[in-house]
Amino acid sequence: MNTNTTSRFTNLGQYGIYLAFAIICLVLALSTPRFFTVPNLMIIGTQVSINALLAFGVTFVIITGGIDLSLGSMVAVAGVVAALFAHPDTYPLIVPLLAAITAGLLFGAFNGLVITKSKVPPFIVTLGTMTIGRGLALILSKGRPISNLSDSFNFIGGGNIFGIPFPIIILVIAFIVCSVILNKTILGRYMYAVGGNEQAARASGIRVSSVKMWVYTLCGILSALGGILLTSRITTGQPNSGAGFELDAIAAAIIGGTSTSGGTGTMAGTLIGALLIGVISNSLDLLNVTSYYQQVVMGVIIIGAVVLDSAGKKGRE
Repeated sequence: MNTNTTSRFTNLGQYGIYLAFAIICLVLALSTPRFFTVPNLMIIGTQVSINALLAFGVTFVIITGGIDLSLGSMVAVAGVVAALFAHPDTYPLIVPLLAAITAGLLFGAFNGLVITKSKVPPFIVTLGTMTIGRGLALILSKGRPISNLSDSFNFIGGGNIFGIPFPIIILVIAFIVCSVILNKTILGRYMYAVGGNEQAARASGIRVSSVKMWVYTLCGILSALGGILLTSRITTGQPNSGAGFELDAIAAAIIGGTSTSGGTGTMAGTLIGALLIGVISNSLDLLNVTSYYQQVVMGVIIIGAVVLDSAGKKGRE
């Protein structure tokens, strides 16, 4: 493959997602007038918010060359913990929020600790903690949904400010914060260094274990935030919630250009990846296409994204 061809593949892998997203939105706007209406765009933003939060967290992890399969279980644990403290006339709103975020922080830190100390591959560790988390959610809830949540708590997932759904506001804030961490901090630079070449990063004095601890902890916090949003939206703490969420989050990151081998990825790309998943799901509903086809479409897109990623790596070599 000549230099010009590999260069085209590299550019396509980096920017193809943005072009694909624009084309899909244009086609949908022409296919159904309901797509580009403000109410429908707000619905898409609200639906995407939870997946995007989880995807931001797993982007940190994948950039360092890791993976986290316990995202969905962390959503369930955080949601149940929040619901336990969110009954009316019991605790101030800050209590369930801090309790849930602390649960996510501890869960993520545990993932990072086991991975860095045991040297067991992240895939295996987080596969195990995925099961542990699901069990903890069932234990804390005694296997039953936790209902009767306060109005202030339910506002987080179901309220709006000046007509903008509150989950979208949280999504925008989280995107800005995560982008700053990744692009403007030493920790962000270390993430890329560790994912690009862990041995070289260690030789240059970077504390690789500390970086990994940070990324898994951040992933846990963002997963907990997703759990809060989900519990608030459905007004119930469900111990079985979040099942399969990790797959959508990882898909959003990969579709958005985060390299599965580490060292490459952006929050903007991940956001577009999450939006693309949401737009496809929403459009199939608007076009009255059965939801069964969504899994097929997403599978094709994920494979295509990985192929482009692989072509881009060859072009950079």
